[in-house]
Amino acid sequence: MTFSEKLNGYMSELNCTAKELTEASGLSASVISRYREGSRVPKIDSMQFGQLVKGIVSLATEKNNREYTEEMVKKELALCIEEQIFPYDKFQVNFDRLLNMLSINVSDLSRFLNFDSSYISRIRNGQRRPADPQGFSENVSKYIINHSSSEDKAVLRRLMDIKNEDAMDDTIYIKSLVKWLAYGEGGIKEDVVVPFLNKLDEFDLNEFIRSIHFDELKVPTMPFQLPTSKNYYGVEEMCEATLDFFKATVLSKSMEDLIANDDTPMADKANGSDFMKKYIFAVALTLKKGLHINFIHNVNRPFDEMMMGLEGWIPMYMTGQISPYYLKEAHNKLFGHFLYSSGAAALSGECIMDYHENGKMYLTKNKTEMAYYRQRALDLLSKAHPLMDIYRIETRDAFEAFMEKDKMASGNRKSILSALPLYTLTEELLLKILSHNDVDETDKKNIIEYVKYQREVYENILSNRCVVDEVPDIKEVEFKEQPMILPLAGLFYEKDIVYTYEEYLEHLKQTHEFEKQNSNYTVKINSKYSFKNIQIRILEEKWVIISKNKAPAIHFVIHNPQLRRALENMVIPFWEEEEE
Repeated sequence: MTFSEKLNGYMSELNCTAKELTEASGLSASVISRYREGSRVPKIDSMQFGQLVKGIVSLATEKNNREYTEEMVKKELALCIEEQIFPYDKFQVNFDRLLNMLSINVSDLSRFLNFDSSYISRIRNGQRRPADPQGFSENVSKYIINHSSSEDKAVLRRLMDIKNEDAMDDTIYIKSLVKWLAYGEGGIKEDVVVPFLNKLDEFDLNEFIRSIHFDELKVPTMPFQLPTSKNYYGVEEMCEATLDFFKATVLSKSMEDLIANDDTPMADKANGSDFMKKYIFAVALTLKKGLHINFIHNVNRPFDEMMMGLEGWIPMYMTGQISPYYLKEAHNKLFGHFLYSSGAAALSGECIMDYHENGKMYLTKNKTEMAYYRQRALDLLSKAHPLMDIYRIETRDAFEAFMEKDKMASGNRKSILSALPLYTLTEELLLKILSHNDVDETDKKNIIEYVKYQREVYENILSNRCVVDEVPDIKEVEFKEQPMILPLAGLFYEKDIVYTYEEYLEHLKQTHEFEKQNSNYTVKINSKYSFKNIQIRILEEKWVIISKNKAPAIHFVIHNPQLRRALENMVIPFWEEEEE
């Protein structure tokens, strides 16, 4: 029996009202109300618990019910509290998911809750637990509902699986959200991160280039006839304005980098599939021309919308000609802004959020206006932070420098792997695998040295830090269809070096033996994620690296906290519990 059920049972047996219990206990009416509805439970050793017990006993005495002794009431209520364990694990996942899904400014939330931002971060990742989870949930819910746009509330209804929008006012939203934080499963069943990773895993740049005939694209040289300036109104014309900007940019002689920022609603534009095809083609032409694009993403959108946007940009990221950024500062939720700047044109736009259809864009080729918008774009870019660093073979030296610097970083490491880790592989088994894969002597030497280096790095890490690897569980039938490939993305080596099934089983055995020899190493068999071409490595609170083995071999080092935490939560937490 829960605490609230027991308390309501006492009140029913004593035939007393909430007002009578409030007066007898000295507790406020709001506290009694929360106890009765189950949104708050007192600590057994707290003053409030003692007051409640004495209030119940006092009422029983007034009603000549001598069975209610202080010792009995205290014991029965305490037992209910002890049995009613707050679901901290579910709360932590839901709390983090809530902040990821909504455009919530954590600094403002921390100030409202009167907590340090670092404390909120630790609650999100499971390192800390709020002393009063019910009160914490209520205050979080009040802040979120009071600062939610209509778009945010639509996300909340999906999370809480609420169908009747008309029956919702702020009070009901808050109560529903408090309950969902502790017990909710969420109305959005599919993890929005997994489709992003699946697309990254399956994506083949060569196939994409062929599908859009990228190699056959001819960059036109005939100037685009456009007025010096032009206004565009409404969603349809704003889509036209975006394409006109790219036409002016591609057809000009300028090779100046393009800077782009857009925090206007994506849904209206994304719904126009014809526009999206033309947009991708326009970006492809821009890249074909040889221009570099600095794109400032709006990560303050609802999380699933942000992931949808990133999915669309994956093919372009693979080219190495796009640098993605984001702004840490909070975007306001009232005005939407759009700014594209190149050496040929500038496009500026605005709208009121939720009224995108009433927005406007202004395209100009006037040199004075272009200079103004260019400086504005540069100023904005100076305030932006890398959403992720992208390393291709052309920037191999920079990637190796990053890994060399970071190998001694403190913090525990976790991974979701599509192949077994190289550092648990013996040299004898490695040579056996290489021998039947027709690897030339130079490549063989480089691979052997690389595997040896990986072993040294991880033995050093494991001397004082923890590593958890989730490795694939592959049945023989599945293995025959798609054998495991030696993961050599760190070498930017894209030729397939395949295991036999017996070699896979032997390497798996060696991985378990490595676990026994290293107390800080844990291997978990993972049957949930069936990635074939990517490795996900996490250094808690610092970065996530998604390494793609081929087509092309590429590494995404993700710094953005929102995206990083979403990826971190795909792995079972492995942090030491801290004392309150």
